[in-house]
Amino acid sequence: MTTLAYPPQTGLFRTSIGLALGWNIFGCIQCIATVSADPAALMARGMSSSQAALYTGLPLWMHLAFVAAVFAGTAGCALLLLKRRAALPLLALSLAGYVALTAGDTLLGIFAAFGLPQIIIVGGSTLVAAGALAAAFFTGRSNRLA
Repeated sequence: MTTLAYPPQTGLFRTSIGLALGWNIFGCIQCIATVSADPAALMARGMSSSQAALYTGLPLWMHLAFVAAVFAGTAGCALLLLKRRAALPLLALSLAGYVALTAGDTLLGIFAAFGLPQIIIVGGSTLVAAGALAAAFFTGRSNRLA
């Protein structure tokens, strides 16, 4: 009987993790732009004054969650492509960061202020992080990580 390791290290696996890496790199760019922006810059990008005030008034823990989510996700995906076991804790940290962002966006009214696009972006990012973590977990269980 043949036992298949999950997930197999196929082109589809590498492509999926590569796309997750790209998504996280885009998140890093968005994170830097958000953390360093002032209300005038945010309004120039299309936000209302109340939305810009909400974004610039976020508590420190929200910024830290965003940084953890995208930078740990980027490093974790890169390490997973290199088949390194160190990807696992980084991807777990990334998922925790996205869960914290989801909670913060709900509690602080960001979802209400920005609507469905924000819900889709944060929810989709959380699913990407969960998928990458699951891939790292099952790849590690099949002894494919060094």
